[in-house]
Amino acid sequence: MTVGIVLVSHSAKLAEGLAELAGQMAPDVRIRPAGGLAGDGGIGTDYDEVVAAVQRADSGDGVVLLYDLGSAQMTAELAVESLADPASAVVVDAPLVEGAVAAAVAAQGGADRRAVGEAAASAGLAPDLLAVDSAADGVEEKALTLVNDVGLHARPAAVLVRSLAGLEAEVSVRLGEREADGHSVLALMSLGARQGDRIVVRAYGPQAGEALAKVTALVETNFGE
Repeated sequence: MTVGIVLVSHSAKLAEGLAELAGQMAPDVRIRPAGGLAGDGGIGTDYDEVVAAVQRADSGDGVVLLYDLGSAQMTAELAVESLADPASAVVVDAPLVEGAVAAAVAAQGGADRRAVGEAAASAGLAPDLLAVDSAADGVEEKALTLVNDVGLHARPAAVLVRSLAGLEAEVSVRLGEREADGHSVLALMSLGARQGDRIVVRAYGPQAGEALAKVTALVETNFGE
């Protein structure tokens, strides 16, 4: 089981498209759109639709709800309050697109509801562009060349982050003068690493070697593309 995610939007198309995007990065997570008005699909939010989406998204580990505009927040909060167990779901203030991506990847990695909500909320902050002190003792590193078509963009970045979930290792990826936290999809994407770019992966901790091996395998197999 994983934490479910509900995307509450005034637009059915926006919610559905974002659910599709986030689902590409988290295939095992229940991500349910709740956009537009019931019936005619007009612009707005529908309480009953949100409640139904929460019920469909909950596999037993709880649900995180994200929203686009103020009235969507009220609808989401009313829906949570009406649940048999309101503590099973939480409405998070986060940028909808970035928050959905971050939450989906965290849920796919097995994070609990609180951690998934925190991942979504932190997506509104500047990405952590420096994760590992290269001068620290015990740091391992490896240079790799990206050969997959899209480099470290959305799906490959998500695959990399998921591969590191649960490992006792701090990991960073460096491109030129910029270095990003290997546990953050948004930070990795901010590097703008493309096909043909040479990156340096650095790892520190008890499982640093295993972390480097996993990233190396991903790069060498084109992230499964």
